[in-house]
Formats: sequence, C-alpha cells, structure tokens
Amino acid sequence: MDRMLYVSMSGAKEALLSQANNANNLANATTDGFKQDFNQFRAQHMDGPGWHTRSYSMDERPATDFSAGPIKVTGRALDVATKENGYMAILTPAGDEAYIRSASMQITADGQLVDVHGNPMLNAAGAPIVLPPVDHLEVGIDGTISVVPAGAPANEVVVLDQLRLVEPDHRQLEKGLDGFIRQVPGNAELGQADIRVINGALEGSNVNTVQALVTMIELTRKYEMQVKMMKTSKDHAGASDKILSIR
Repeated sequence: MDRMLYVSMSGAKEALLSQANNANNLANATTDGFKQDFNQFRAQHMDGPGWHTRSYSMDERPATDFSAGPIKVTGRALDVATKENGYMAILTPAGDEAYIRSASMQITADGQLVDVHGNPMLNAAGAPIVLPPVDHLEVGIDGTISVVPAGAPANEVVVLDQLRLVEPDHRQLEKGLDGFIRQVPGNAELGQADIRVINGALEGSNVNTVQALVTMIELTRKYEMQVKMMKTSKDHAGASDKILSIR
C-alpha cells in the first residue's frame, strides 16, 4: 500500500510543480521579450540499500525556448528590438551582463539609459550609457544612439554611443531563476556583433497561449489521476484490514 501511495503522492506533487511553471508561462504571454520555459517529467529511482524497486516522477525545467516572438510596432523612439539572433546587453542588479531581445528604454533623471525595469543599457564597450540633456533621441539600425542636445537646433544631430549588440549561440544561453538570460559560465565573452535593430518596435512574448492552455488541462488531469490512485490505495488498505479482522 505504501509504495502505491507514495508513488502517487510524488506524481501529484510534481504535476503541481509543472502546473506552476506552465502558469508562469501563461501569465507572461503578454510580457514583451518573455521566453517560455520547457518542462519535462522523468522517472527517478529511489536510491538506498536494497533493490531499486521504486521510481518516483520528477518534474524539471531542462531548457528555455529562445525562439523569437512577434514584432509589434509602437512608434516610440525609445522602443527597440533586435533582428535575427541578436541580443542587446544590459547590466543586472548582480553586476553582470545579461541579454534581452527588446527594450522599452527610459532616460533616468541623471541621464542614464535603462530598460523598462531600470537595468542600465550597455554600450559597445560594455559600460552603462549616460546621456546629456537631450531634446530628441534616435536609435539607428546598427544600434548607434543619435541625439539632438537640449536647446540645440533640430538639425544638430550628434552620434553619442552605440548599444552593445551580440549574437550568441542559443545552446550557450540559459535563463536564471531571476529571469535574466546569460551565457552559460565557461564560454568566451561575446564581442560586438553586426546585428540590426528595429526602432519603434518591441518583440512580444513567444508563449503560445493555446498550447499553454492545453498543457494546463493535461496537467490537471494528471493531478486528478494521481489523487484517484491515492484514493484507490486507501480503499485497498481498508479492504486488507477487513480481511485481517476476520476470525
């Protein structure tokens, strides 16, 4: 009875964990630049003395789907998205470099160019971008940042900096628990790449909402099946007790 009960309990627990991951994907279906996580189940033997007669289910996140999301035109000068396999670099709160596919950029009070979450955008040299007071800012297709200084004539355009653009191998990328996409440790530092950007546009989430809803229904049925198995295990135990109580 205990084998059946604990195996079923393990299955129900892992189904809930998978449901949480799928719910996170679904919740970010409208988050710009979000990359959905994959999920998989596998059997895990219970280690210990004696025969390996029990296998429990295990849910894990083996990888992230780095495929591109749809491009949506916003017309906003500070909205940029990368093309092809390109990424822009930002500085994370942990002080290291991470990569994003699109950015709804803002200019802080001290002139720093940051993404929508307040993370500093990096330039081609890997340093945060700081701007003087400007009347207008525009990002070129090669990531160059051109501005019209505050108070200057509209035709006085000055090229100030360039976004750090990289083209990593997706097999060398991973998404951390903090949501930032970084290179897998041990790989060589990425150099500035000849990547094109789209000005006035953002890349949407790559979550397929229909598939995520279907997955949610499948996981719900798996959870219900495991609970039914636990109930069956209880019924079997009750029947065994009745047999033993017969004199």
